[in-house]
Amino acid sequence: MRDTELYFHLLGLVKPWTVGSVELSVPKRRVEVVVEHPVGLPWRCPECAYEGTLYDHSDERTWRHLDSCQFLTYLRARIPRIKCPTHGVLQVSVPWAEPHSRFTLLFERLAVEILLQSTVQGAAQILGLSWFEAMHLMERAVQRGQKKESAQQLPKTIGIDEKHTPCGVLTLVNDLDTPHVTKVLVGVKKEPLKEYIGSFPETQRKAVRAVALDMCDTFYAAIADVIPESFDKIVYDRFHVMQHVCKAVERVRKQEQAYLLRTSDRRLQGTRYLWSYSDENLPEHRREQLTQLKADKLVTGRAWALKEFLRTLWTCPNRSTAMEVWNKWYGWAQRSRLEPFQDLARRLRARLYNILTFVEHRITNATSEGLNSAISTLIRRAYGYRNLQNQITAIYFHHGGLNLYPFLPTHGELG
Repeated sequence: MRDTELYFHLLGLVKPWTVGSVELSVPKRRVEVVVEHPVGLPWRCPECAYEGTLYDHSDERTWRHLDSCQFLTYLRARIPRIKCPTHGVLQVSVPWAEPHSRFTLLFERLAVEILLQSTVQGAAQILGLSWFEAMHLMERAVQRGQKKESAQQLPKTIGIDEKHTPCGVLTLVNDLDTPHVTKVLVGVKKEPLKEYIGSFPETQRKAVRAVALDMCDTFYAAIADVIPESFDKIVYDRFHVMQHVCKAVERVRKQEQAYLLRTSDRRLQGTRYLWSYSDENLPEHRREQLTQLKADKLVTGRAWALKEFLRTLWTCPNRSTAMEVWNKWYGWAQRSRLEPFQDLARRLRARLYNILTFVEHRITNATSEGLNSAISTLIRRAYGYRNLQNQITAIYFHHGGLNLYPFLPTHGELG
């Protein structure tokens, strides 16, 4: 087989394109393949179905291809231009690369595979590129995937969470069923979130079953404005609720410990994390210690009991049962004379309706928190990103559920 025929297949070319010559430079470990086409062919407009004769050629361009025998391989060609009566003078599509790309389709597919398994810097070293070139390939992959998702559907169950990063604060809109990040917004603001959700047709917004939020008034206000019947669909995340309860326990412990230390009583020292355990998750080697502290009738023991009782709210079969549990807990918290719990009870009561919607929808923001954690790992593994936009690109690339790969034309297609 001649080298021109070999590279015709290695480059994935299709007729009418042919390999005109192959130029090898051993000192530079580089192969340049010159691609040509016959004269007198009709060419198709890249924007419509119009076919016309050759208008002229653009300047010669070079594309990076997959290495062959450990030699850097490049494709060179002059792309025909056509004069379309509708769209004017345009370059025709070529079957080996996407418009405006300096890499062949096969090279971009390999780059996506490596970027999915590595950092940008690691992929750059493997592919023999600069960091900026590797990042550019990631950006192209995300743009490609988002273009394929142009008819995106609004998820039926949505999770909204904020993410603090070294470059700034982001709002993540997640599909709780997939789970994927569907939208990344800069900052924690009402209008951008409202605009994004509101951009979907009303039929899709009506079809949303539930939205999981932390107790953020900004998120609540945005959803309330654009999701029909949102009052019955917004679910305050139970893990965030219990996070506030655990903080109240810790405030009680600190206050009591400070009081006990005045009399050299060190019973509460080293117990900070002990009180954060639920009863069923308590390590066996610490159970005796907790039992003894509760027997001592410490104030912190009462705070822990309040925390444990509120957890039964999440196992209630319906709203009426949940209301009975809440009323008992609220009365207990108000009579407890524990200021952190009295304050917390009032704040939770103001949001009670959408706390109890959990028993109807049974969704949490655990998926969003998982994505939040995965994004932290992504940023840490990359030792951070150079700016917020690069960070957003990486989130979409790794957690957006996008089809990142370029389309490869079948044999016989013109591109």
